Amino acid sequence: MNVEQPYEKFQDEIEELHRQLAEANDTILAIRSGQVDALIVENGHGHQLYTLKTADQTYRVFIEKMKEGAVTLNEDGMILYSNSQFASMVNMPLAKVVGLRFAEFVPEEYKETFKDLMSRGWESDSKGEISLMNERNELIPFLLSFTSLELDEGPALSVILTNLSTQKENERQLQIKNEMLEEARKKAARMNEELEDIVKSRTKDLLVSREHFKFLADNIPVIVWTAQADGNADYFNKLWLEYTGLSLEDSRGSGSQKALHPDDFDRVVQVWNQALVTKLSFQFEYRIRRASDGEYRWHLGKGEPVKDDQGNIVAWFGTSTDIENQKQEIDRKDEFISVASHELKTPLTSLKGYMQLIQMQPDLSDTVNLYISKANASLTKIQHLINDLLDVSKIKAGKLKFSTSAFDLGELVNVCCENGKYMYPSYTIKTEISDTIMVVGNEERIEQVLMNLINNAVKYSPQNKEIIIRAEKDTNFAIISVIDSGIGMSRADQKKIFERFYRVEDKKFLTPGLGMGLYISSEIIKEHQGELIVKSQLHEGSVFSFTLPLAN
Repeated sequence: MNVEQPYEKFQDEIEELHRQLAEANDTILAIRSGQVDALIVENGHGHQLYTLKTADQTYRVFIEKMKEGAVTLNEDGMILYSNSQFASMVNMPLAKVVGLRFAEFVPEEYKETFKDLMSRGWESDSKGEISLMNERNELIPFLLSFTSLELDEGPALSVILTNLSTQKENERQLQIKNEMLEEARKKAARMNEELEDIVKSRTKDLLVSREHFKFLADNIPVIVWTAQADGNADYFNKLWLEYTGLSLEDSRGSGSQKALHPDDFDRVVQVWNQALVTKLSFQFEYRIRRASDGEYRWHLGKGEPVKDDQGNIVAWFGTSTDIENQKQEIDRKDEFISVASHELKTPLTSLKGYMQLIQMQPDLSDTVNLYISKANASLTKIQHLINDLLDVSKIKAGKLKFSTSAFDLGELVNVCCENGKYMYPSYTIKTEISDTIMVVGNEERIEQVLMNLINNAVKYSPQNKEIIIRAEKDTNFAIISVIDSGIGMSRADQKKIFERFYRVEDKKFLTPGLGMGLYISSEIIKEHQGELIVKSQLHEGSVFSFTLPLAN
């Protein structure tokens, strides 16, 4: 039996089938790429020509290249043609797409909609949106555009598919933004309503507060004023209008300066401008003309800046108090002190002379000598007090004048240190002097200041008995400091310590004196174009420092 012949026959048939398959693939590729316009197929009845009536190579290339999907369906909904884009959209190979029923890509919930769109598409051009299912079972929204075609082999339906995924996502995002915007609008509306309520409430409170302020300002015996941040006055109380005879309009801005004494004008403007620059509170005395009799009377002016949370000035608030009567009383008191001091000085000098004569007598007992020494010490204290009173009188009269010359500050510090050790043997007094320091001033007055500061340090250091006198250079000035470790003082005391007759009181012990030493010392240093300052902490001690100009 010959078995080779069937095998060879099968082999030839397989090769023929491969050839036909390759020819078919080439034909399909040629049709898809537009290389042929028509196709002749042989069937049992002879040869038949297959072609599109509008077949055009450029058109088919355009269909293949466009971004939309394109399919052609027969009357049964079978896909006769598909471009590569649609195959990519449904995530399937192009060869598998052709020959499938289009309904296989339509989910169950969209089948009725698709059936209706397809039915209307056969009758006329139509459009509609449905979602299709791709190979991965993902829903993709599409816009389907239907157009009927007439082919040689029968009618067909052209479907252009536009992927709406991006558009739908944009619409979704837009919807979310619109919802967020609407929520923000509602929130803003609520906040606006709340703000309106707050503004109404605050406005009411502000009106009440303003009326309260005006009532208080108009019924106190003190001139009250306010100014804007730039210094322009915008309010004066009733007393100002009555006192000066100026109207509110005349007084606003810088109009209030019309009431100043001509001799005080420049000084007041300078203090006010300096306060605007430094943004600090101020206090000074000046004269204002009283409209009722034309008399210029002394006033004490005070101003305070009003600041916001960031430290910016938003307004100024100030007062002006008539102190004419007080100044007259002070002047009378100063005059009495001056006269009394001078009158006391003469008998005091005589008394000291008599005490010296008595001490010179022979054969005085030790007891008498002891009494005379104590009497002399008391006379010395009285003499110091009288000298202080005379200095105060000179300061108030503007007569504290003295000549100046160059001198060695280090030598003066050493002299004061030795005097302090002699006067207070139980205290340790040290000096710290950098180099030779030549300064310009009145040596006697500077010695008076130094001894006063040493006395003050001793007075307020009952336990820690070490005192340091330090002298050093700083550019054009010398700085002299007296440092103690005594009881120190509060911030409130530090603000008043250089006022006349002010004394720091401590409940544990009484301190002698009239409270004039630091006042006199401060005025002496001012006459030297310097400044006396204090730095102190309670229970930790104090540092009194002053400056003197260096000699060239």
